Amino acid sequence: MSTPARRRPGRPRKIPAAEQSVIVLGAARRVFAEHGPRAGTIEQIARAAGVSRQAVYDRFRDRATLVDAVVREIGEEAFAAIGAPAARWADPDLRAWTRANYAAMFTFVAEHPEAMPLLQEAERTGDPALTRLRGRLAEVYAKAVRARFAAHGVRTGGGDRALVAMYFAMTEALVGLADGGDAAEREAFIDLLTEFTVGGVLRLYEHAPGVLDRLRGQET
Repeated sequence: MSTPARRRPGRPRKIPAAEQSVIVLGAARRVFAEHGPRAGTIEQIARAAGVSRQAVYDRFRDRATLVDAVVREIGEEAFAAIGAPAARWADPDLRAWTRANYAAMFTFVAEHPEAMPLLQEAERTGDPALTRLRGRLAEVYAKAVRARFAAHGVRTGGGDRALVAMYFAMTEALVGLADGGDAAEREAFIDLLTEFTVGGVLRLYEHAPGVLDRLRGQET
């Protein structure tokens, strides 16, 4: 009985350029997260992506171009995950809405642990990537905060931007503290921020309305 001839392996599948770019970007994110954008090398990225160094250079002109692409990609992902829901969520309960927004920030950082370190490193090395992201998010959140509190009889006026800036700063600090922590700790931080935000604004409106009155002078 004859043995069937074994099939010779075919040529490896040629990866389309767009798919290869995605693979290289993903590998670069992992390498930069582990070694830092300044220390991660093209050789390490090529090895992590399973492609040649030349394939990396074919997709990205040089290492600086690749770093910029990674930072831009993270910025867009962060904006989509954190910014878009602020305007979309329609929960009438003020605390539930506020908590959902804080949860979105913590969830993004938990699911993308390399994101904040890379954005912060870009900022330190001259690319204001984190500042740009904060600015874009501030526009969305200031508008959403103004509308949301107004629905509950609280006019924040020009204070919405100041409030958003304060709460972003606090959130970034607590996200850093929660890095590597368990889920229960993250939930506790989210609850803390929620109560501080809602309780603080309502107390300010009731007991120190003059502060908001002065901030309303900045309203445009």
